[in-house]
Amino acid sequence: MELSPSAHADSFCRDRLPPFELWPRLHFDLPELDYPDRLNCARSLLDDAVERWGPDRPCLLTPDERLTYGELRRRANQVAQVLTEDLGLGPGNRVLLRGPNNPWLVAAWFGVLKAGGVAVTTVPLLRAAELTGLCEISRPAIALCDHRSLEELEAAVAATATTGADADGADATAPRVIAYGGPGEDDLAVRCAAKDGVFTTVDTAADDVALIAFTSGTTGRPKATLHFHRDVLANADTFSRHVLRPNPDDVFTGTPPLAFTFGLGGLVVFPLRVGASTLLVESATPTQLADLVAAHGVTVLFTAPTAYRAILAAGSADRLAGLRRCVSAGEPLPAAVWEEFHAATGLRIIDGIGATEMLHVFIAAADEDIRPGSTGRPVPGYRAAVVDENGAPVPDGYPGLLAVTGPTGCRYLDDPRQSTYVRGGWNITGDTYIRDADGYFWYVARSDDMIVSSGYNIAGPEVEKALAGHPHVADCGVVGVPDERRGMLVKAFVVLRDGVPAAPETVRELQNHVKGAIAPFKYPRAVEFVTDLPRTETGKLRRSELRTRGAESAAVPAPVPRTALVAHRWARRGVKETGEKGEPAAGGPARPLSGSRTPPTSRPVAPAAGSGPVRTWSGRPPS
Repeated sequence: MELSPSAHADSFCRDRLPPFELWPRLHFDLPELDYPDRLNCARSLLDDAVERWGPDRPCLLTPDERLTYGELRRRANQVAQVLTEDLGLGPGNRVLLRGPNNPWLVAAWFGVLKAGGVAVTTVPLLRAAELTGLCEISRPAIALCDHRSLEELEAAVAATATTGADADGADATAPRVIAYGGPGEDDLAVRCAAKDGVFTTVDTAADDVALIAFTSGTTGRPKATLHFHRDVLANADTFSRHVLRPNPDDVFTGTPPLAFTFGLGGLVVFPLRVGASTLLVESATPTQLADLVAAHGVTVLFTAPTAYRAILAAGSADRLAGLRRCVSAGEPLPAAVWEEFHAATGLRIIDGIGATEMLHVFIAAADEDIRPGSTGRPVPGYRAAVVDENGAPVPDGYPGLLAVTGPTGCRYLDDPRQSTYVRGGWNITGDTYIRDADGYFWYVARSDDMIVSSGYNIAGPEVEKALAGHPHVADCGVVGVPDERRGMLVKAFVVLRDGVPAAPETVRELQNHVKGAIAPFKYPRAVEFVTDLPRTETGKLRRSELRTRGAESAAVPAPVPRTALVAHRWARRGVKETGEKGEPAAGGPARPLSGSRTPPTSRPVAPAAGSGPVRTWSGRPPS
């Protein structure tokens, strides 16, 4: 594999890409993925849109502000001028971005890319210690920060400045911090006002790094993923184009932060790729979100399953009458929530699975192709398979590890964990899935969410799905807790609906409900009623916090986790995959996951016509 000549004078990112032999296989089979060697995604998304649609087309909306495409381009150019003319930014330098979802953050992101810089996106809720770690890994030269989020960043910068060197022994010079949106004379807005907004976008290579995104919910040293300019467009030209299918008249909105790739794609890249507009919301409760959808004529909504559930519970479903698309990600979408939402609104929520390593969604389904409870099939441009711990294909109906390839893939910044995520050219997402006979993928659990109790593999999300089907349950989370006799015990943390007593009778009713819905051995032997559940900014359940809480109340230490996958054997094996139009062929002899007692008859198969042949691949590393 050979990269194009880089426009980056600062080769920090390219120098820290993983070795080619550890890259995932990349596929650019669709004609829309045939990108030129020289490509700047900011120019493609913003300048090209102005040329096509005109400068007066609405682009960014807020409850109090409206920017046209032309105004956003001018502001982004002004940011690029400030970065290069005032602050000395050079191509390849990193710029840390910190702030809530608003037009200044979007303009800053585009300005960094136009200047040839690399955007390092961070959520505003991070504390100084976390920011210090991110700075030490990405080494930004400049930080652009919302004035309301300065305190923690300034503390992190001070800590970075005192360390003198990072873990590699290199200079850990602290970034220069520039605030935006505030009253200071040095504010980015003041600096931008002095610029004419005329800037020539740097002619980057399609495979120059555009974005450093940190994975959420990690333990230990954060993982930084490197994404190229072409990667940013590839997700718009796969999931958005073929599944979401937006049009120029759409108005997008949602709750995920732009610092997360789910939010960046759904609220910036996807709408701008087609000339649509996006309503940016800094914060909103589910009820407020529903009101904003109604007030601003929103047609496409991105949020988490918890928000859809809360909108229904609040009786605000009628406020969503103008929507034509709803997208759910961040955590599995229970079939019961999908069905209830569809009954109340007539809308079919598009579920999907994505990953920071892959940039956005790679398995999904829309419209009549949706099967409630299933994540869907591979997005056009991607291929997926279910494999065992040695990389061998798992027959349909049996659980295994999800393996994915496509036009995007994992590239960690100078991180030995690259060889854990990428094996034999496949991205191994850490999710356990079942594929049915029609090529649909059904989520079982995160691989580390499997509860091994008395020798049985029990998926926490499966128990959650069963509990969520009971009318008393408003929300729930299920984890394994240490147990001396069984190794692990299934414990449910349950938020009850208003008026339901937190009584022993309720516990027994919920336990019996689960026994009737799924295999009885999977029922939660321990139930704790809580007022709310810990969730991330995108609505993802923080299972680690529930595990900690459960372990603290247990009397025995947690069992030793199962061994890691054997990486070196992957490249020797062939893996059956389902492409974007593929239909899985018949599998070989049954190979359930080690210790699994899931019978093949339990697979969630629904009748549907097949859609084409299956390709067989060698499992060789990319070339």
